[in-house]
Amino acid sequence: MSPALPPVLKSFDLSGRTALITGSSAGIGFALARGLAGAGARVILNARNAGKLAQAAEQLRAEGASVLTAAFDATSGEAVREAVDRIEAENGPIDILINNAGMQRRAPLEQFEEAQWHELMKTNVDSVFLVGQAVARHMIERRRGKIINICSVQSELGRPNIAPYTASKGAVKMLTKGMAIDWGQHGIQVNGLGPGYFKTELTEALVKNAEFTQWLVGRTPSRRWGDVEDLVGAAVFLASEASNFVNGHILYVDGGVTATL
Repeated sequence: MSPALPPVLKSFDLSGRTALITGSSAGIGFALARGLAGAGARVILNARNAGKLAQAAEQLRAEGASVLTAAFDATSGEAVREAVDRIEAENGPIDILINNAGMQRRAPLEQFEEAQWHELMKTNVDSVFLVGQAVARHMIERRRGKIINICSVQSELGRPNIAPYTASKGAVKMLTKGMAIDWGQHGIQVNGLGPGYFKTELTEALVKNAEFTQWLVGRTPSRRWGDVEDLVGAAVFLASEASNFVNGHILYVDGGVTATL
């Protein structure tokens, strides 16, 4: 018989909790879903593509995870409300929400197309508001819940040709603080997780760019790219009882990028 966990470690245990992760069929969202499942949570994967969701769920189930899927558009208020209400009615409370859905578009600001601006803002900011609000309405009734919004080092710092993305992630940072202020009184903790530069499908071209990688590694105190697994511990902390008095905070997991000029 294995010994019982000490109280400090037990506070990180997510057994019996259900977590909804938007944009989780691949990349950072998938890694976070896998990490929360490893800490004991039942995870609900979300994306618009049902086929990709099914493949991701099958992979996690093969690893022993408890997984559900919910295909809906996180930028559509009507679709979000219907999906969240259905999940709550059919599968029980959503205890943890990770707002991870996001996108990137690159172009000099003077050439950035208006349609792409609206697309980026809708995906990166509107989804956080819509899914956060829909889930929080249920959490408020229960007087408990954890919401983690995926921010970025670009919530603090800029880079050439991504001004709209930087604006969107700055908005997510401040929306996180606003959510914490309004919903903290209801027993809900809302925090942000701010990844630095991570190796994912979306950054593959940058990783292969020797000049950029040399610049990034030299710019990062930890002297490497991030691996998505580096985000898991921080996510489990913010999703667990260990962070019950952490609210409105942005936890940067960036190898020290935001600490240095």
